[in-house]
Amino acid sequence: MLWIPITVGGALLQVGRNAMQRSLFSTAGPWGATLVRFLFGLPFAMIFLAVAAFTPGAQPHLTTAFWFAACLGALTQVLATASLLQAMHHSSFGVATAMQQSSLPLAAVLGALFFHDGLGALAWGGVALASLGLAVLCWPRRLGDGVGSGAAWGLGSGLSFAFALNFFRDAGRAFDPAHPIFAAAGSLVVVQTLQSVGLIGWLAARDRASLRAVMAGWRSAFGAGFFGAAASACWFSALAMAPAGPVRAVGVIEMPVAAFAGRRLFGERLGLRQILGASTVAAGVILTALGAR
Repeated sequence: MLWIPITVGGALLQVGRNAMQRSLFSTAGPWGATLVRFLFGLPFAMIFLAVAAFTPGAQPHLTTAFWFAACLGALTQVLATASLLQAMHHSSFGVATAMQQSSLPLAAVLGALFFHDGLGALAWGGVALASLGLAVLCWPRRLGDGVGSGAAWGLGSGLSFAFALNFFRDAGRAFDPAHPIFAAAGSLVVVQTLQSVGLIGWLAARDRASLRAVMAGWRSAFGAGFFGAAASACWFSALAMAPAGPVRAVGVIEMPVAAFAGRRLFGERLGLRQILGASTVAAGVILTALGAR
């Protein structure tokens, strides 16, 4: 049962990382704030790998299957993180975090369609319930409002995270199937290196002002990097000990914590519709997790 407190720790660290990245959004933009997570988290990820490398018999397998899954996972996670930051910018910290939870039912659907994962009736019921909650969150207050930029970015983030979850699972299995914790740490270092190099190259060519802002704010960026790397290490470690469904369900604790953080740090308040929608999403996520076991 050690995976339960590890998952809770990962969820709390993730809220801290998101809050720090959100604070960097105004100066570094979405892509610069996304770079912070990977670039300044990379040294800590390397430390985690150095510790995991002492696992007896651990050996990396850098096969074509691993590189394919790692590269696609790196790309979709970058898109997911940038979309999440945009959702926080256009809506609120708590609501954007709630909509990010759509990654679990979406991951279940993608797994069934493309990764040959089976789903039972309970899981599909959870998918439907989570979709209803998302509809409540996304529905415009007035017909002229449209679905809203925050809702669109939030759903895009959940979809991208759903793809990343499946790709990272495949990458870890290809890296070293016999030693999942070592595989998780090794995959994390490779993926964050790819993400850092890719984003630095993109910003150097397209938005040097954001790149300079990232480097100028390196003190706070290291904090976000540490929280991000530590959160990822917790998630991957928990997934090495228990199935993804139950781990993701416990991780839903992130939602009320994010709502509290949004109120304390950013002065945000959730309305009744947002609370009902977020609660429905949480219930759907839990049902999907239980049905996907």
